[in-house]
Amino acid sequence: MYHRWLWPAFALPGVLWLVLLFIVPFYAVLGVALGTVDPVLFQPVPIWNPLDWNVGWLSEVLTRLGPGGIWFDVEVRTIVYVLISLALCLLIGYPVAYYTARHAGRWKGLILILIILPLWISYMMRMLAWVNLLQLNGWVNSVLMFTHVLSQPRDWLGGSASTVIFALVYGYIPYLILPLFAALDRIDRSHLEAARDLGASRWSAFRTVTLPLSKIGILGGAVLITLPMFGDYYTPNIVSGSPKTTMIGNQIDLYFHGGPQPTIGAALTIVMAAFLLVLMLYYLRSIHRAQHETGAVGAL
Repeated sequence: MYHRWLWPAFALPGVLWLVLLFIVPFYAVLGVALGTVDPVLFQPVPIWNPLDWNVGWLSEVLTRLGPGGIWFDVEVRTIVYVLISLALCLLIGYPVAYYTARHAGRWKGLILILIILPLWISYMMRMLAWVNLLQLNGWVNSVLMFTHVLSQPRDWLGGSASTVIFALVYGYIPYLILPLFAALDRIDRSHLEAARDLGASRWSAFRTVTLPLSKIGILGGAVLITLPMFGDYYTPNIVSGSPKTTMIGNQIDLYFHGGPQPTIGAALTIVMAAFLLVLMLYYLRSIHRAQHETGAVGAL
């Protein structure tokens, strides 16, 4: 007979990993964000005792993020970039995942390999490749001018919002397609057959059966790409580098590596983490509700 601690013991390595590489570093960021600053050296002085934490830096960050604050435009820009990128990822990724799961047949494995293949190459190398393609004398301008879409070369890398959004979509869309494919591939075809037997058209069967049953995959993929998008700073740096396209992640990077106040950067990290936690809680609540509804349908 197994001891009661046997199966929980399998989680011990993962728990230790989480404590050492997430909880401890995150507590260090909290200590810096809620600490003080040396008035002479302008270096952060962490406070490790929660009873002595100072919330002044958090208040300063919230003021800068609020309407009229110096980061308000950056905050709005980040949200707009992420929402547009997510919408484009869904518009492009859902049909790809649907075709792969439902109609690809023997080509399913090849399509999945082609989706995963770019992930084997460094993200930075893939972005730098697009920098070469988007230069004034790059292939993108050459093709667009040859087809008379453009009359003269366009400066894609000079602070263009569309370039940053395109780069975000290109970089993160595989992480959306894979969970979508998994969710669509698990849908029992008998549900669709039952809908068709009851007189539903193909579109009606998709809208009332396939789309609701793939909700978990949609939410999972959306969370998987939006969370890192909000903290992304290297994509705007690589394909733009202009203040007109900076995101919240760029501000954090600035204060940690190029600015005089790492404490501000740590406080901004905490505020963004709290915002992302709200999104994660909504995702978990939606998943719980979707699983409950699916179980109820299965019971009927």
